[in-house]
Amino acid sequence: MTTSYNCTSEEQRAEGLEHAQRAISEKKCVVMPTDTVYGIAADAFSPQAVTMLLVSKGRGRHMPPPVLIPRLNALDGLATDVSEEARKLAEAFWPGGVTLIFHAQPSLDWDLGETRGTVALRMPDDEIALELLNRTGPLAVSSANRTGQPAAQTASEARTQLAESVEVYLEGGFRPVEGTESVASTIVDATTLPLRVVRDGAISLERLREIVPGVLALGEAAPETAAATEAAPETAAAPETAPETEPATETETAPGEQAGTVVHTETRAE
Repeated sequence: MTTSYNCTSEEQRAEGLEHAQRAISEKKCVVMPTDTVYGIAADAFSPQAVTMLLVSKGRGRHMPPPVLIPRLNALDGLATDVSEEARKLAEAFWPGGVTLIFHAQPSLDWDLGETRGTVALRMPDDEIALELLNRTGPLAVSSANRTGQPAAQTASEARTQLAESVEVYLEGGFRPVEGTESVASTIVDATTLPLRVVRDGAISLERLREIVPGVLALGEAAPETAAATEAAPETAAAPETAPETEPATETETAPGEQAGTVVHTETRAE
């Protein structure tokens, strides 16, 4: 049975968080607020729960959800080959609007979809989300809407789209601020160096470069690639080809694949 809780009430918030924690342990989905929009969340380590999340949204395994974490020190348990540059971005912008893509720890028993061995991680800057994450551990989270529909900015909006596919709705008020549009997190590919932005979002390139000067902009070639191109003889110019695949343009601004890395789709909630 689906239940909604008004988390602006301390009593209902406590009850809602307890019910949401129980639902997650039972491989069910919940809707919670984040610092961007509302997200539909499931146990990241349960293939059954992740499948239910994807089915609830009308989405396939080719668009794996990112994972939200409750604290910075969870990073090394989920990702491997974490560079100093990537760690600096996490330390500077978590909790907040940066999602970092890493190689996933190979020993982890999870199945988020067709990730090619990567995982997208973020620590949200939202009190209710962090409280639930501290109770449950890492959660696979996607924006709380049917694919192709507007992202929900309240739990009641999410319920009109997701209905009974979700066990618990945690209503925390409008996200982000009422009267403003949601802004997706900035996604940075940290699987290689230099780091590369693969989706522009809440944290500007200028702010990223204040922490790590060498971060590449969306679509920018690495310096050695650009130098090699400039040094190539004019007679050896490559034939014209189609431009690199652009990010998918559904309502959630889901990015596509770049440089052989799966850019975990989503979301303004991620």
